[in-house]
Amino acid sequence: MGPEDQSRLVTQMRSAAEAGGGLERQEKQHQKGKMTARERIDTLTDSGSFLESEKYVTCRSTSFGLERHRIPGDGVVSGCAMIDGREVWISAQDFTVLGGSLGEMHAQRIVDAQNSALSMRKPFIQINDSGGARIQEGIRSLDGYGKIFRNNILASGVVPQISVILGPCAGGAAYSPALTDFVFMVDGLSQMYITGPDVIRTVTGEQVTHEQLGGASTHAAKSGNIHFACRSEKECMEKVKRLLGYLPSNSDELPPVHSGTKESRLRPSSRIRHLIPERITKAYNIIDIIEDIVDAGSFLEVQSEYAKSIVVGFARLGGYSVGIVANQPNSMSGTLDINSSDKGARFIRTCDSFNVPILSLVDIPGYMPGTLQEYGGIIRHGAKMLYAIGEATVPKVSVVVRKAYGGAYIAMASKSLGYDRVIALSGASIAVMGADGAAEIIYRREISSSEDPASTRREKIAEFQKEEMNPFVAAATGLVDDVIDADDLRNNLIRSFQSLRTKREERPRHKHGNVPM
Repeated sequence: MGPEDQSRLVTQMRSAAEAGGGLERQEKQHQKGKMTARERIDTLTDSGSFLESEKYVTCRSTSFGLERHRIPGDGVVSGCAMIDGREVWISAQDFTVLGGSLGEMHAQRIVDAQNSALSMRKPFIQINDSGGARIQEGIRSLDGYGKIFRNNILASGVVPQISVILGPCAGGAAYSPALTDFVFMVDGLSQMYITGPDVIRTVTGEQVTHEQLGGASTHAAKSGNIHFACRSEKECMEKVKRLLGYLPSNSDELPPVHSGTKESRLRPSSRIRHLIPERITKAYNIIDIIEDIVDAGSFLEVQSEYAKSIVVGFARLGGYSVGIVANQPNSMSGTLDINSSDKGARFIRTCDSFNVPILSLVDIPGYMPGTLQEYGGIIRHGAKMLYAIGEATVPKVSVVVRKAYGGAYIAMASKSLGYDRVIALSGASIAVMGADGAAEIIYRREISSSEDPASTRREKIAEFQKEEMNPFVAAATGLVDDVIDADDLRNNLIRSFQSLRTKREERPRHKHGNVPM
């Protein structure tokens, strides 16, 4: 074969691989409002940076006529690329080839991309758009899923793993995203579930649509299985890029720094004093407080629609990444319940895995009471928050914005659990319980024997608030490092995290802890 023939063959094979299932199937993908696998990679990554691996891999099985579908690439595109100048490894399933179904060699391409991400210590992004296991390949398909799951587990806490669901993701395929750090979906485009509507209707008699069962809004608000629900593929890709900007490439590195910009400079947090109501039980939006503290426009909320009594997300303080965990008085008075405990604990552990310092903003009356919570295991779930913050070795700073009571104080603001620095705003209160309940117990005799019990009760509540809940009482014990004006909070936090930047903390040697599941 001469040089011209060789060149012609290379061109033909490259065209066949890049065509996937062909122009007709690509057009069907577009008609559904979906990009092709290669278009998705091009949208996500820096122009011209994608370097494909194993481009010409084909299906080896001949079962049920599969030899007729030996398309180069076998329904997945994989390789490395740059995102904002940083290298990542990617796999993107191609729905135009056998519905993106996963067979032996298809799975092997994903596994090899995972292995490369792990050995190179780079983030791994998987784009899922698949009808599920390739039935014709039987156990080899299931074995492929098992290998992917194992690599998800081995890479956990070593490199960031991001799943982007841009089509169906059903059955066993849904477990790989669940094993990764962050999951993205797009409204009206993505579905993820273990058993589909037809099986559910047959087994239980329930009538449910694909979107109701496993759409983006369902997982964002009800199950908490995803972290970001987006309106379009383009918005989704932009948000993936933004998320990566807060994270290091691996657990041995620190997150990227964006200092020196106008947004990262020192300035007073001048809005906070006007945002916090005088009445301690009145609601307000903690996100307004967050946005007044952090670098302008830097807050990226995670799981914004799920377990709303706690707010978690990434931001920058003075150009440095921080992970924020904050009680939300606008929802259930900011109490911790089963779901918000899980949400907070998971986020804390993610931050700790990737060296992102933790900022806790506290305004909490306690854990959520009630039989539903107790029967549902609030003790076990609440303990996850305690475990996560106690286990974390990154710098941890807590701010008591308004109140911190009982066991919830321990989870959100306790130096004994491992917070390196605790700050209280001048109007904050810290106690075992609120003043009303405490006065009823401590001054029961005085109140009951008084000629005017109501007046005595008010006096005793005020007395308890002044003498026991004043933040300087807590500061006198050394359990609060400083009591400051709200205007000084941003600059104090920047300096606090700066002082903790070289923190190193050794723990007892062990195989791994036993998280309360």
